Amino acid sequence: MEKEEKNEQIQEFKGKNLEEAIGLAEHVLKTPRSELNYEIVAEKTKLFGIKSKEIVIRAWSKTESEENSVANFLDKMLPHFPLDLSYQIKKKNDFLSLIFDGTDKYFLLRKDGSLLLAFQHILNKISSQKVQVDCEFYRKRKERRLREYAQQIAHQVFETGKNEVLELMNPYERRVIHIAVNQIPGITSESIGEGFLKRIKIFPINKQTK
Repeated sequence: MEKEEKNEQIQEFKGKNLEEAIGLAEHVLKTPRSELNYEIVAEKTKLFGIKSKEIVIRAWSKTESEENSVANFLDKMLPHFPLDLSYQIKKKNDFLSLIFDGTDKYFLLRKDGSLLLAFQHILNKISSQKVQVDCEFYRKRKERRLREYAQQIAHQVFETGKNEVLELMNPYERRVIHIAVNQIPGITSESIGEGFLKRIKIFPINKQTK
């Protein structure tokens, strides 16, 4: 599978004790201890005339671990997935951008990108850093349609003074709608319902909600 970086930053380090092994990891990775993740791989006892111990750890930078966790998950899953897909991961300021490609990429876009968005939902469950998934500029096209739809309904509400409740939407779609609606003076919106999918109510600001 394609990705921007391999896992070469995850390395093993040895020491007589944990403190020494972590110290070596700090030096080699040029990363302070507070920004390192590590796991103990093995604890060995050596006998060379004098009994001694050795500890082996695997260490990596916390700033890289989220990208690695997403890449590791996809590398294990995609070979068993019935589609020919590849991907690239790019680090943005506050999130990971994952772009899908491959022979079967258009299957991700069927039914309004439902499979693509399912990938995004799963990846955000395994990563503490936000993951944004895209394919063939789906997000730009989707956001444009949602903004146009939201502004159309907001203008309708402004003219009639009547509330409008939209169909069920996922969190990503709701965010786009809320931003677009609140650009129309005198109109606002709120999510209603429970669970992953919710509806959005669009209404005049000076109208009491019921």
